[in-house]
Amino acid sequence: MSVELASAFTNAIVFQPIEAELPATILEWLEETGVPISMTSSSEDMLMQALRGRPRLVVFDARSDLPASLDACLRLKRDAYTGVIPAIVLAQGSTRETILALGVDADEVVSVTTDPVETLSRLRACLTRSDRNIWVHPSTRLPGAGAITQQIEARRGTQFAVCYADLDHFKEFNDRYGYTEGDRVIRILSTLLHDTVYGMCGHEGFVGHIGGDDFIFIIPRPALDDVCTEIVTIFDQLIGYQYSEHDRRAGYFFGKDRRGHLHRVPLMTLSIGVVTNDRRTSTSPAVISQLATEMKTYAKTLPGSVYAVDRRIDDPKATPLSTRHVTRMGVPQ
Repeated sequence: MSVELASAFTNAIVFQPIEAELPATILEWLEETGVPISMTSSSEDMLMQALRGRPRLVVFDARSDLPASLDACLRLKRDAYTGVIPAIVLAQGSTRETILALGVDADEVVSVTTDPVETLSRLRACLTRSDRNIWVHPSTRLPGAGAITQQIEARRGTQFAVCYADLDHFKEFNDRYGYTEGDRVIRILSTLLHDTVYGMCGHEGFVGHIGGDDFIFIIPRPALDDVCTEIVTIFDQLIGYQYSEHDRRAGYFFGKDRRGHLHRVPLMTLSIGVVTNDRRTSTSPAVISQLATEMKTYAKTLPGSVYAVDRRIDDPKATPLSTRHVTRMGVPQ
């Protein structure tokens, strides 16, 4: 796990009703997580840590007191807020123990009799499954912020482009047509991004969902213009059909601003802010996120569906963002 991802978690909790030495395999795996380890014999303390912090995982050592460990695991999993935390039960190795542990929603059950290599593989896979389940957005089934960070880190040393896509006038559409239709538009956009990026870039592409109508896709730098042009072109072809015939023909509808004044709301467009590592030495996820947000904000000031590519360099004395440093691309309106 990267340092940035590890820092998102507060600790790893080991619940032991009766203090005992943990198997070497479990200790090795806990050290791999890169977070501090908190030992406790109190289920109340375990729950308090889970509620007040953000534990990477909880290990329930059931070797000495199976009922107490299963009860503590059940209490963790019964609360939706703490139920997403991976729960691993360490047992003696009987089939009965495994069945009982799975019955209280343990994510994995390992025993002292299991081969150490298999144990490590099962524990690592448990965290991978947990991360995927947490990071995936429920409506689009696209990975979220954690996976986006991992993808940016994994591409260091390659030429890539991070593209921040955002809908224009989506809130007004949602207010007029309702959240059900708004969710449908989000799914349409997610499908468009997914199919275009993976269709044109294969395994070298990536699409993530930050939340709402905000998406990130990462592609090889040489594919930037072709992919973004394809996305904004198809988006403009599809979006009109998400409106009523009257609104589509008019090209707008009347909506109210925050002060209650009527104004014309145009049909939705798509703005994409793009950051590449062509002229930058810093490729940390935090810096790229900030730059992509700046470019997305700039793109939203331009008419129509567009993508805007950052042409600035790392020099702190460089001229502020302007059209001289940005390539503006889009579909003629």
